[in-house]
Amino acid sequence: MTSSPTYHGARWDEPLILDMGTPGERGYIPPAVEPELAAAVGEPSDLLPEALRRREPPRLPELAQPTVLRHFLRLSQMTMGAHITPDASLGTCTMKYSPLVNEQFCRAPEMSELHPLQDDETVQGIIEIIYRFSEMLCEISGMDAFTFQPGGGSQGIFANACIIRAYHASRGELEQRREIISTAFSHPIDCAAPAVAGFRVISLTPGPNGYPEVEALRAAISERTAGLMMTNPEDTGIFNPHVAEMTRMVHEVGGLCAYDQANANGILGITRARESGFDLCQFNLHKTFSVPHGSVGPACGAAGCTEELARFLPVPMAAFDGTRYFWDFDRPDSIGKVRSFLGNMQAVLRSYAWVLAHGAVGLEQVAQIAVLNNNYLATKLARIPGVEIPYAGNGHRLQEVRYSWQPLLEETGVGTEDVRRRLVDFGLQGYFTSHHPVLVPEPFTLEPSESWGKAALDEYVDALAQISREAHEQPELVQSAPHNAAVHRIDEEAIDTPERWAMTWRGFRRKYGHAAEAFEPVLTT
Repeated sequence: MTSSPTYHGARWDEPLILDMGTPGERGYIPPAVEPELAAAVGEPSDLLPEALRRREPPRLPELAQPTVLRHFLRLSQMTMGAHITPDASLGTCTMKYSPLVNEQFCRAPEMSELHPLQDDETVQGIIEIIYRFSEMLCEISGMDAFTFQPGGGSQGIFANACIIRAYHASRGELEQRREIISTAFSHPIDCAAPAVAGFRVISLTPGPNGYPEVEALRAAISERTAGLMMTNPEDTGIFNPHVAEMTRMVHEVGGLCAYDQANANGILGITRARESGFDLCQFNLHKTFSVPHGSVGPACGAAGCTEELARFLPVPMAAFDGTRYFWDFDRPDSIGKVRSFLGNMQAVLRSYAWVLAHGAVGLEQVAQIAVLNNNYLATKLARIPGVEIPYAGNGHRLQEVRYSWQPLLEETGVGTEDVRRRLVDFGLQGYFTSHHPVLVPEPFTLEPSESWGKAALDEYVDALAQISREAHEQPELVQSAPHNAAVHRIDEEAIDTPERWAMTWRGFRRKYGHAAEAFEPVLTT
């Protein structure tokens, strides 16, 4: 199959919905409140304290239903995702197929209309699901207890950092143990979360094999060590074979070990956190367990730990007394809450259904196919001129690879950002490059997961192969891409320039005043 950039993204001159509408236009007019009900309740605004009342009504768009429908359908036509195109591109994010039947479960009234403050007797079903899924993750990881309160992987790692802190405080050693050790190819949150929790972070750099040498850890540990927080396999796809030795060394000096398992898609049913010597771990349900990412939600970072540390987990915990399920708030040693209410229960329900559909054998097959797909992709990409696989002496990778376009840049002047933008012209997602620190030059990180078949992977390879040919023959074509996309090119440097940030259109207007109007034709085409 020969790829060609025949894709043409839909382009609508679609303004932001806050800038649309006509005064007085309505999509739905609710019926008037019954007089008896109005008399009994009174004026709703009177129920709010004065300090919580708006000074003026919110400026909401006034739109008819067809206008709203047309607006969001047009936006959907300008969006690529896992249900539109084979998405091997967002390495470290495990973009896989999410069964749509699980969306039906979440949208059913039995789930969607629950409230986190309901009496336990009225929510026995969802507490049972959470309790049972916790048992499943304990079996998968070797841990003894799990919480689903964290709102994402980063918050799950932060919860584990807080548990490490609480553990040492309970032993009267917190003032002594102020250092957390991580690794440079682990996710940046493995440094950021313990830093927010009050620790000093020591980050180990990779050795010649792509992972830190044992001797580097030996030089870093001391009586000040509170713990080790690391990803394995790291975002290179390399599994550190010395991980059990590393956790043993940290335990010998009195530290704890937390396993960032956001990259667990290639090891399900094959290796567990407990056998690697970890005391805590975390899974991203919105990655490994098929819940869609949804643009920073609906995420859930499932954090687990050993029985010794379970008393520190956030409250409440799902519990079962042999007769009824309930939320257990009676946990005096808990670190408290890391998120309001109970967490993202819809994410738990989706993952519970996904695990039940696979079973133990199916989960192991997920890992096997993910690793097979990744190594098939790596074998094909290694033949493309300009592609390099750093630390290639390690042989097969697990679920992803951090590749490099450095040879292509040296040969043609075309770098990874150019290739990423050109890829969109083939109807494929622009790939993830690298998190900080950028240790691989001109990086791009691919993770095909188990969802894509051989034809889809070949399509992805063919597109990158053609872009490589274009870079050698017509570099300006690649450097000026995308040509067929729904959106304009963005200024990548603005991401690292806080003075230029404006997270919302209203914020942009406040920041730049009338000058913002000059950007409207660009931002709405």
